Amino acid sequence: MPTSETGPALPDRPSPPKGVTGAADAGSRGASRPAARVPTDRKRQPSGDEARGRAMRAAIGLIAEKGTAALRMSDIAARAGMSTGHILYHFGKKDRLLLEVLAWSQADLWARFQEAADRAASPAEKLDLFVRFYLPRHQGDDRYALWTQVLAQRHDEAGRHVLTELLDGWDERLEAILREGRDLGHFADVDIPEFTIRAVAMLSGISEDVMFGRSRWQHASAHAFALAALERELRPTGQG
Repeated sequence: MPTSETGPALPDRPSPPKGVTGAADAGSRGASRPAARVPTDRKRQPSGDEARGRAMRAAIGLIAEKGTAALRMSDIAARAGMSTGHILYHFGKKDRLLLEVLAWSQADLWARFQEAADRAASPAEKLDLFVRFYLPRHQGDDRYALWTQVLAQRHDEAGRHVLTELLDGWDERLEAILREGRDLGHFADVDIPEFTIRAVAMLSGISEDVMFGRSRWQHASAHAFALAALERELRPTGQG
């Protein structure tokens, strides 16, 4: 259930991720206070990408504030300055909207991660970036809150397929970093699939701690702790 520690505001024109018909792809950190509602102009309702982007940004903020159970489509419409009918036209039902918001958020996050990784000078720097983008930025991080609440919902086969692809996407990115580091001799020759399972499980556990507000992370860096743990295992034999 990754998130991001860094990154710009959301793009307005995301590309649909595989497995979600019509889904857009972004998400961002919400403000610490509720965003102002956009006045509804029923004579000019947004269409296409504009409508989806506005609805998804509104949904992310509302999910962080009140959770998915209490979320209503009318709340999203009011926050986005759109009519409830317009929201229903684009998304049909709340469960579909939540999946699309999550896919939208993750695609944006992956794009920003890849952009940063392409500038990295070494596999070690890419590993550092992976940890930064995976962990929550702070307690109450909007992206991570969205992950936990969507995963807690009951999903049909199509929904489970979308979620599985999103989760697997992070495993694949970490495995690519590990292979590059191993092939260059920068990392130890670990069992990559097994290491990835343990690494992601550790990062998920630390993320839950951060979101819960455990005092241990108030005076220590979760990022530094997790990265040091991974680096210890990946240090080639003979290096101190």
